Amino acid sequence: MRRVKVFSGSSHPELAEFICEKLGIPPAAVTLKKFSNQETSVEIGCSVRDEDVFIIQSGSTHVNDHLMELLIMISACKGSSASRITAVMPYFPYSKQSKKKKHRGAITAKMVANLLSVAGVDHIITMDLHASQMQGFFNKPVDNLYAEPSIAKWIQDSVPEYANSVVVSKNAGGAKRVTSLADRLKIDFALIHSDRTRGSNQARCSPTIPGTPENDASGSSNNNLNSNNLFYLTSNTTTDHNTTERRSSDNGDDDEFSSAASITGEAPSMDDETVSVITLVGDVAGKVAFIVDDMIDKADSFITAAEHLMKKCNAKRVYVIATHGILSNDSINEIERCKSIYQLVITNTFPLSSEKRSQSSKIVVIDISATLAEAIRRTHNGESISYLFHTAI
Repeated sequence: MRRVKVFSGSSHPELAEFICEKLGIPPAAVTLKKFSNQETSVEIGCSVRDEDVFIIQSGSTHVNDHLMELLIMISACKGSSASRITAVMPYFPYSKQSKKKKHRGAITAKMVANLLSVAGVDHIITMDLHASQMQGFFNKPVDNLYAEPSIAKWIQDSVPEYANSVVVSKNAGGAKRVTSLADRLKIDFALIHSDRTRGSNQARCSPTIPGTPENDASGSSNNNLNSNNLFYLTSNTTTDHNTTERRSSDNGDDDEFSSAASITGEAPSMDDETVSVITLVGDVAGKVAFIVDDMIDKADSFITAAEHLMKKCNAKRVYVIATHGILSNDSINEIERCKSIYQLVITNTFPLSSEKRSQSSKIVVIDISATLAEAIRRTHNGESISYLFHTAI
């Protein structure tokens, strides 16, 4: 590739090395360091005049430092007369803050988009944005790639009985993602619905399913779903009357299940407690289940969903699959201890240290560097990238 420079930030050098290897070019020279007062310093080590520049910098655990580093690299290349600057951000930082969750909150993802534009970026390549409407935050072109083709290929190659499996969404916000993968694999899908109510206000004494007709006068139920597909979670603490009830957001970015909740097979006592009624819409009995989401940060909701599928719905085996494996705090160890989760499958969009990988034998990492490398090549040559939306590289 001529007249192109690919720079690597310090957030994910391993991924940048894989991408450059597939492009057949070495990473361009850049010096990244910090002064004694912790200010970030960037020095571009080669000429970028009239060059097509790509800067690879993903979100990471040191999100603020690496975001600032990316902004300075963009500004440095812009000031050095680069022809075009493309930020390759496999995991877009602050993507979970794409809307106001409180009256005096901030839409931080839009602010990051503005910062990139002010720094001088001309184009952005990212993967599986937490909310697709985030593409409207930018006044520059954005290519939002999908990890779905690579995930589907892994399932077909690594799960022999995938034809008799079900793709499961752990909340309503992930339904579109789940149905898309299920259609690609030509298998069924299911949805876990959580309805959090106050026991004293809305007593649920019978296993009726929200959104279905109530029992008729004869006492027989009008739906044919197995009552084993529903169980109750009762928190151990009471809630104050002034506390706002937390429900899952449109994008499914909040954990639906409390880690303090205890799983029971009986209806809880209807006192002044918070009650979560969990319903599985679909059938996973005797089948392999894939719990799919765009990211896994905290593991609580994934573990609870997996335990529900295995213990209450008689699933054969459960895989947890996510594009961005953030895995904050003790999430990896929690998943390792959970007997209901067979494997955790993630991509390498988010940097995962070798120390964290060694904490669990369940982790499988899918390399998506070929997809990003092909996106860079096609962007540089002015070719369409639509091919990448439905084909694994």
